[in-house]
Amino acid sequence: MPIMEWKDEFSVNVAEFDSHHKQLVVMINELHDAMTGGKGKQVLGEILQKLVNYCAFHFKAEEQLFQKHDYPDYKEHKGKHDNMANKVLALQKDFQAGKAAITLEVSNFLRDWLNKHILQTDKKYCEFFNSVCVR
Repeated sequence: MPIMEWKDEFSVNVAEFDSHHKQLVVMINELHDAMTGGKGKQVLGEILQKLVNYCAFHFKAEEQLFQKHDYPDYKEHKGKHDNMANKVLALQKDFQAGKAAITLEVSNFLRDWLNKHILQTDKKYCEFFNSVCVR
């Protein structure tokens, strides 16, 4: 059962980023399903690695567009990306070292962070990007 579902309210009206966000929802659900399905450490580790890699890819894409169009909140937004990337990398490191497990709390944290990030932080760039970019 999915822990998170895509909703139209998540759309930032930038097709590339909506596609990225939808993929992140899929990955969070994969991680949650593997965890609740009792999958082994290797499977959870592989899914977590995919999530780490995709977050880096997505953050880089947003930040390049921020720089290209001189987005005024670039530094603040990048700081939030950096904080999340560091948290996910620390989680991955702890998981690989056997210090932490993928739990419902972790799944909820990822879901809640993505919800909050899209609905509060990314929505701030919605109007800006839609005024300077072709969808």
